[in-house]
Amino acid sequence: MTKKGLQLEPIASWMKTSRPVIISGPCSAETEEQTIATAKQIAATGKVHALRAGIWKPRTRPGQYEGAGDVGLQWLIKAGKETGLPVTTEVANATHVEAALKAGVNFLWVGARTTVNPFSVQEVADALRGVDIPVLVKNPINPDVELWLGALERLNKAGITKLAAIHRGFSSFEKGPFRNAPMWDLAIELKTRVPELDMICDPSHIAGNRDLIAFISQKALDLDMAGLMIESHINPDAAWSDAKQQVTPAVLGKIVSELVVRTSSVENKTFKDTLSILREQIDQLDDEIMQKLSQRMKISEKIGHYKKENNVTILQVSRWEEIVQTRIALCKAMGLNEEFTNDLLKLIHHESIQVQTKVMNQVAERV
Repeated sequence: MTKKGLQLEPIASWMKTSRPVIISGPCSAETEEQTIATAKQIAATGKVHALRAGIWKPRTRPGQYEGAGDVGLQWLIKAGKETGLPVTTEVANATHVEAALKAGVNFLWVGARTTVNPFSVQEVADALRGVDIPVLVKNPINPDVELWLGALERLNKAGITKLAAIHRGFSSFEKGPFRNAPMWDLAIELKTRVPELDMICDPSHIAGNRDLIAFISQKALDLDMAGLMIESHINPDAAWSDAKQQVTPAVLGKIVSELVVRTSSVENKTFKDTLSILREQIDQLDDEIMQKLSQRMKISEKIGHYKKENNVTILQVSRWEEIVQTRIALCKAMGLNEEFTNDLLKLIHHESIQVQTKVMNQVAERV
């Protein structure tokens, strides 16, 4: 995404604050009174650097609250003026962009339902061409790093350099403890591919449950994310949208106060030397693991040839069940996480099947 000479400004720089950057406000601006009262209580915590509120709400089904529309922008701007905090809202098309810019919104974000559609992202990018305003981009609702990266690239090419990503989790068919599966590895992959891009976390949408927000927030900071966007409402249980994932301003202040902020690097020589030694040990172990996996696949290849010669099917369910049971029991005894062990075994088994399938499908060369 970044080319020679292109600079992406750190979020803390254009927000004029230190990390972690905290953005908070109600899921939706419902009324002028609710928006301003919530903003004042949030500002009173002394923990928040910007106010957020949804003005246009993309709802899954009709009949749900879809936002106040343009009039809500005036409430948000007024809340910003009365608290002295910059304000932000979500935009999904050129009309939204034009209205937000005209009202004086300080920075924008592109929502997950928009990120998933390159046509919509391009429309937003075109509307912002030549405008010097920061933009945050949420991950798409489906787990696709390319779509996320593509949205950032479109905005970047339109001249937006004050860019940051928002990790808000991914929709999943399987329902777990979270509203949206965190899939932290995808956020890490984007950060790895674009190291200069700051990322903040939206624990409210990952959680879907206010009781999990503190846990997710700490996890995000431990992964060196630059900040958090947390939904806060003066009366969460009465909120017109996403009531379960919003917290009161008082709870918000407590969550932020109790976060442990760790540094990404230190200058202590003893620390660096010790870390270097430990990393060398990791490198050596990784080399050994790769060698063992290579040896295992060579044996799988031999098994494939033997099965082919004896006209035996590749998949042996009883054998696979035996492997899972014995290996998981062993790994648990060695202190390894059961879910990790199961996922690892599935990956190895899948590759073994692929190796044997290739052997089975080999056609003898004609002399």
